[in-house]
Amino acid sequence: MSHDTSGPQRVDDLGTSDVDTGELDLAELEAARREQIDAVERALITGELPLLTRLNRRGLRLVQLADMGWLMAVMVGTMLVRFGGQWPHYGKDTYAVSFVVTMLVFTGAFYFAGLYERDPRLGSPPVLPRALPPALGAAGLMALLNLIVTGAAREFGYTTNRAFPMPVPHLVVLMLVGPVGVAANRWIAKKLRTRNAGPPRLLLVGRPEDLEVARGHVEEAARGVQIAGEADAPDEVLGAVHALEITDVLIVTSEWLDDLYPEAIDVLEFANVSVLQRVSAKETMFGLERVREVGGMPFVLLRPQTIATSRANFKRFTDLVYLLMLSPFVLAALGFAAVYQLVVAGRPLLFWQTRVGEGGSTFQMVKFRTMDVRAEEDGNPQLATHDDPRIIPACRWVRATRLDELPQVWNVLKGEMSLVGPRPERPELTREFEQQIPGYSRRYEIPPGLTGLAQIHGRYHTDPEYKLGYDLQYLVNWSPVLDLEILLRTVWVVLARRI
Repeated sequence: MSHDTSGPQRVDDLGTSDVDTGELDLAELEAARREQIDAVERALITGELPLLTRLNRRGLRLVQLADMGWLMAVMVGTMLVRFGGQWPHYGKDTYAVSFVVTMLVFTGAFYFAGLYERDPRLGSPPVLPRALPPALGAAGLMALLNLIVTGAAREFGYTTNRAFPMPVPHLVVLMLVGPVGVAANRWIAKKLRTRNAGPPRLLLVGRPEDLEVARGHVEEAARGVQIAGEADAPDEVLGAVHALEITDVLIVTSEWLDDLYPEAIDVLEFANVSVLQRVSAKETMFGLERVREVGGMPFVLLRPQTIATSRANFKRFTDLVYLLMLSPFVLAALGFAAVYQLVVAGRPLLFWQTRVGEGGSTFQMVKFRTMDVRAEEDGNPQLATHDDPRIIPACRWVRATRLDELPQVWNVLKGEMSLVGPRPERPELTREFEQQIPGYSRRYEIPPGLTGLAQIHGRYHTDPEYKLGYDLQYLVNWSPVLDLEILLRTVWVVLARRI
């Protein structure tokens, strides 16, 4: 579809043949979205999509290969500069393994830091500052790994100075020079993308007075950016994006976000259209940290998917690491609780219940049975109360200390749950919450947890909408350190009986 590129177009100038300016039927949009997803899945199965597209959807980016090549070049170049052609006699195989392992560790650190996620074309933060911290972590991990493997090799009778012939000065060079190449690769990729796809096409969204100010800033300061259209009503946005082939949406009237969230934002995210909201004086009181600049104006990137795929995978990795570290205590507590439950409650020992997990799919959550076997014999779900008569008296302290939740470690191992995350609810309850609470489904972005931010700050009967606030705050601020903090504070909450 071709458009007049001489200036921004208003939605009401496009004509009814191009776009319906009325409120779009979100049910039809969702049906179309589902149809597109099914088409992509069919194409993946039959191999209809181009090879590069298929690789991208599986998480492999060409820029990753460029980063790997740069890291390998830095390692080999450092050895050549220092030793010339007379390298220390470790053997070619040892050098090859050392370089490959180092390259994979550094690339993995960049991946977990989100450097291979799709980034919007506007207001992207500088790459070099983002690449330095994971490079530092990767260098430290390689130095530690070298010490561990070298010590283990000597224990088994192998005499070697280093298991990986990668001296510390060489790691320092790689740590400092590697991110420079990573940033250069992103710059080249951005130039190639602009050459192949053209400049970003913006849709400015807001009140007329806000549009006028924003237009002046973008035209004056944002080079290589094209204002393709403007929309001065929230219900015009989706149609304008489709009609004008928009790549980025800038919301310059912050109050309009209430009209666009969550349905319209979800549709735009699925269509790979970036949405940014201008930061006004009111938003600065939220303590925003990740502010982007477009045309001299501050914006924040809006993402329906709060945790990127790379961070979700990193979370899964840290779950397994923490579980391995805690396994002696977990196994001891499981054994004690199992024996006690068999004595006071008898069989069946375990209780399985359908809960809603990641992506809104259901799974069978397991826990120790603490209620009478006839607790729901009428088949109707019933919420537990503080003094529920269905609870076996000798099992009340087991519930109070959350020992009945320990078997869910099995769900964590299977990947159905996480150590920390939003608590899983029953489908009968989630259907009601989704209708009453906007954005409730966002808590399905990650697997549910054994414990969570809502559990250490709230109470058992805290309103679901308030719990959602805690859950979304956790998604936005997730880190391995936050998970560890929540796990430790959960122990205190349980011991203090503050549930």
